[in-house]
Amino acid sequence: MAKIVESFELYGKQYRFETGELAKQATGAVLVSQGETTVLVTAVVSKEEKNYDFFPLTVDFIEKMYAVGRIPGGYLKREARPSEKGTLTARMIDRPIRTGFPDGFKREVHVVATTFVCDQVNQPDTICIMGASAALLAGGAPFDGPAACVRIARNTETGEFIVNPTFEEQEQSDLELTIAGTADYISMVEAGAKEVSEDDMLAAMTFGQEAIAAFCEKQAEFIAKVNPEPLAYDLHMADPSIAERINPYYNKMAEALKDADKQARLLKVEELKATIKQTEFTDEELSMWGSDIAAELKSLEKHAMRTMVIETGERVDGRATDEIRPLFIVPGYLPRVHGSGLFQRGQTQVMSICTLGMLNEWQRLDTIDPAEGKRYMHQYNFPPYCTGETGRMGAPKRREVGHGALAEKALRPVIPSEDDFPYAIRVVSEVLESNGSSSMASTCASTLALMDAGVPISHPVSGIAMGLIKEGDKTVILSDIQGLEDFLGDMDFKVCGTENGITALQMDNKARGLSVEILARALAQAKEGRAFILKAMLEQIPEPRPELRDTAPRIETIHIPVDKIREVIGTGGKVVRGIQDETGAQIEILEDGTIHIAAVEGPAGEAAKRMILDIVKEPEVGEIYNGEVIGIKDFGAFIKLTASKDGLLHISRMANGRVGRVEDVLNLGDVIEVKVIDVDANGKISLDRPNKPDAPAGSVDTRRPRGGAEDRRNNGGNRNRGGGNGRTPRRRHES
Repeated sequence: MAKIVESFELYGKQYRFETGELAKQATGAVLVSQGETTVLVTAVVSKEEKNYDFFPLTVDFIEKMYAVGRIPGGYLKREARPSEKGTLTARMIDRPIRTGFPDGFKREVHVVATTFVCDQVNQPDTICIMGASAALLAGGAPFDGPAACVRIARNTETGEFIVNPTFEEQEQSDLELTIAGTADYISMVEAGAKEVSEDDMLAAMTFGQEAIAAFCEKQAEFIAKVNPEPLAYDLHMADPSIAERINPYYNKMAEALKDADKQARLLKVEELKATIKQTEFTDEELSMWGSDIAAELKSLEKHAMRTMVIETGERVDGRATDEIRPLFIVPGYLPRVHGSGLFQRGQTQVMSICTLGMLNEWQRLDTIDPAEGKRYMHQYNFPPYCTGETGRMGAPKRREVGHGALAEKALRPVIPSEDDFPYAIRVVSEVLESNGSSSMASTCASTLALMDAGVPISHPVSGIAMGLIKEGDKTVILSDIQGLEDFLGDMDFKVCGTENGITALQMDNKARGLSVEILARALAQAKEGRAFILKAMLEQIPEPRPELRDTAPRIETIHIPVDKIREVIGTGGKVVRGIQDETGAQIEILEDGTIHIAAVEGPAGEAAKRMILDIVKEPEVGEIYNGEVIGIKDFGAFIKLTASKDGLLHISRMANGRVGRVEDVLNLGDVIEVKVIDVDANGKISLDRPNKPDAPAGSVDTRRPRGGAEDRRNNGGNRNRGGGNGRTPRRRHES
């Protein structure tokens, strides 16, 4: 294939598609760019069909540090496992692409997006979805494209929407909406917002759908130039006799599904499926049609659940479509930890734990994004026991990373600023039971934990997961969906926010024809559900605790002159380490002279603060100190005033009367009261002794005189016209 290039401008940004030169052995490969940010997206479709009861799609997003001119950290100096950002981007590509393949397509599909250049101006993730769509279409895959993804920001000054904003434009926005789909329907939504209203969010979605259509049109023009040859493939078709034998069990399946207890329902459904297999199929048929039988049994379960909702409005656990499961809420569930909250909704139970630390405990990010790190961290764990299963536990999976990121996005807008609350904040959500909506339960539990820890969040946040059942023209929206309704339904729409507006969204859609109008209904119903849940939370803890837990560090912030930082740190950090060792406090020193002092015990923090202030203190005229004698000279003694300042007490000011030797009055290590009487232009400090003792009798002056003549040595260096004995000198010549 000859090299084909399509360059275009949309919404003030430059874009480019290119194929035919790179990665030609892949089924399809497209180099896609926005500005100078360039990503190679390849798609490979296997030649043979797999015997799976699901569509085997794999998506990888590969962050290359060379794309931003950096060498990876770590010992190996090469990219290892994906960063959190990389994992989230791979999920973002997967979700809108997966729904574009026809039912029955069982060939493996592997999409790989490799960052070649990231200009630190334009973000690479949204163009990867366009690249994946273009690569699949250019390779002739049976993909229902073109598909595209856009990020929508809003200029807070003008109120105008921005398509695919730069990093700088995004920083100035109160909205970050990522929306994907085709020219005809929306397949994926993800958003973070600063308490944006439902109406404003819908306006952004409507604008985003229009932008997607524009990008799909440009992509179609590019594919027309490529003119790919469609792949020859067969859709897997199960033997029709399988459905004929299974469908008569519809009533029994509907009856088995009617149980509010998840484990009891699963047991009934699995027992029925086992009975159907044993009754209707021979061992040979089970061996030959195993995956097809499993798929058809799942289809029966899906049909029974959906028909129940559409025709009667009844859900498997007996709830109405807008009814929330029973709530159990306990803030401060655990002792000693800095903050905790238990949130249970039906059979989904999450414990969130909040930990406060020094700002230097923030998370540093080694990614291709300009952001260096973050001080608010939210992590989500989903162990096998929470669903009553066994399994291997290890590194967090994509789902865990995604759910943690969603809860973090939901709570980030209400976290106090670093100036108002100088702490690093880590919240961990442990899913203890799961029957759907565990990410929303973790958001609610984390709000409880933050408030219990005394974090002054601006507003409490609650979250709810909405579902959709769409059959023809009939559409039913479900509030607070459980696992079965998520798995067998058409939409998983998670909405988080405060009483003032939305802070986060995430939606995956399996139904074609999902319109903005349906999303508007879902948002309105979600708002009512969020308010109901938030009211129940506030009945248990109406506001953040006024004080931190005794086990939490108290952090006090002070500011010192920048030129004093070196004195506080000391050579090789000796001074600051000494303060920490002596007091037990933790100290963080910033380049602008800001110092954060953390200590669990109040006196330790106060002691560290006092020691630091003593170091940077500049003595002023009139101040009185109790200082230690640290040096003795013929002309006086040096007195330590602060950790870094000393002054000179001249011998003439040590006592009442004449002092011949400093040692007759003071010794090294003595602590005396002194007063500052002068600070010269060079910072040298002169001292006086307010409460002078009398000079000791017989104090002998042993100081070396300044002059060199004999009479000066004999007379203490003093000149006078009569010599040293007070007599009138004899004239040398008489007249």
